[in-house]
Amino acid sequence: MIHNRKRWNTLQLQTWITLLVSLVLVTAFCITGLLIGRETAAQARQVQVEETMDIAHAVAHTDVVQQGLQNGNKNGSIQRYTESVQQDTGVAYIVVMNMDHIRRSHPVESRIGQYFVGNDEDRAFQGETYTSTAEGTLGESLRSFVPIRNREGGQIGVVSVGILTDNVQEVIMDRQKMVYIGSGAGLLVGLLGAYLLARRIKKTMHGMEPREIAHLLKEREAMLSSVREGIAAVNTDGEIVIVNEAARDLFTRAGLTEDPVSRPAASFLPELGLQQVLEHQQAEYDREMVLGGYAFIVNRMPVLAENQIAGAVATFREKTELTSLAEQLTGARYYAETLRAQTHEFMNKLHVISAMIYTESYSELQDYIHHISNSYQQEVGDVSRLVKDPVLAGFLLNKTNAAREEGMEVELYGDEPLPVLRHTERMDALITIIGNLFDNAVEAVQGQNNRWIRITINHIDGIFYFTIRDNGKGMTPAEKESLLRPGFSTKGMERGHGTVLIQKSLQTLNGEMEWFSQKEEGTVVEVTIPYEGGEI
Repeated sequence: MIHNRKRWNTLQLQTWITLLVSLVLVTAFCITGLLIGRETAAQARQVQVEETMDIAHAVAHTDVVQQGLQNGNKNGSIQRYTESVQQDTGVAYIVVMNMDHIRRSHPVESRIGQYFVGNDEDRAFQGETYTSTAEGTLGESLRSFVPIRNREGGQIGVVSVGILTDNVQEVIMDRQKMVYIGSGAGLLVGLLGAYLLARRIKKTMHGMEPREIAHLLKEREAMLSSVREGIAAVNTDGEIVIVNEAARDLFTRAGLTEDPVSRPAASFLPELGLQQVLEHQQAEYDREMVLGGYAFIVNRMPVLAENQIAGAVATFREKTELTSLAEQLTGARYYAETLRAQTHEFMNKLHVISAMIYTESYSELQDYIHHISNSYQQEVGDVSRLVKDPVLAGFLLNKTNAAREEGMEVELYGDEPLPVLRHTERMDALITIIGNLFDNAVEAVQGQNNRWIRITINHIDGIFYFTIRDNGKGMTPAEKESLLRPGFSTKGMERGHGTVLIQKSLQTLNGEMEWFSQKEEGTVVEVTIPYEGGEI
């Protein structure tokens, strides 16, 4: 049984459709043929009844028959008349009887003058007209009985017109044969249509089985859910048909809490511009969109199927995330350039040392090495002492060296060094926080006569304490309140995303931040972040 079930489950869609449609057609045509056949048989039988009844009425009202019964049929006129009528109409027999049930006509002349056989004629002698089926001398027949009356209305006999049952069945079969032939032809056409329909459906579904389509839809949903970019698509009517989880999250943060699916994009999300893409059928890339106070970068493109417009799709991502990626790429490139410069400088120092050794200038060599050592302790020593994680130490060293090269005074303080980060997946968020705060401090001290930045690093009871001070221009209370709005900045247009990135990274790390700033007196930022150390 299990094997049969598996075999049925492996049938292809085309086979299933063909079998099901064929089953429906066979059932429908069989029932229809049966019903029509029965109705045709009944109609054929009724036609035979009416035909015999009409002949019987005609014979009963003929003067030849009436006069023959009244004068005793002495000249055999009734027999001659009924024979001619029988030949013309094709009935099996026409029997005329007097009131004594004696035959006055019969197809077999030797039976004229004998009693009628059948035992179903009594009602006719009582004046009733009817049809019955009975066994007679010629076999079983369908026969109609009609009383014969004289001109005064008195009954003088009975006429019976009969058709053999075999002949009736033959007529019925001829009628039913056409029904069955028509049903069979219709069934064949239906089966062919079922096969062609199944092939058409299979072609429309690109030859895929339902289970394959279901699997493909699950894969599509999984892929849409895993994509970090928001995705929204509309059909040709401009109705939103696809919205992935990332898009729903972005919409919710922007204040759109209603389900966008099946809503018109032109009224629900006009900012996406999908209606314009449907109308112009042209793609648009890297367009900025503001929704609920959040800035997004949107790519819009039409969806074509067989060179026909089938809808439009938009992919979008928060601008601050893209800005963060750009800043990380810029920082990585800057870090590489710094390493290249330091490598070049290191090679120059090696050349100087080599020349001093070659000229045996050992006193000058000692002073030169002492100078290099002091510079190293100033640039590298504090960082390596306070930060044990090599990735974070390298990043911080790069930042501080770059600031010192621009003429800024950068000092690091701390008592409890920061150990190696156990969960390395948290490093990006840490670098985002430290890097943006340091960059803000560097920009804040621009234009000051004596530019300095003070950094304090401590790790106490699993908490990373990071404080950065600068002697920049500071901020007013109003500027501090507006600082966390996306896009706000005291530095001009297209800025103000760093603080938002810091806030998002703090949420990721469950950290906290406090700002202290006064106009013309600088800014102090204190950050506390849970930090679990590990072994290097």
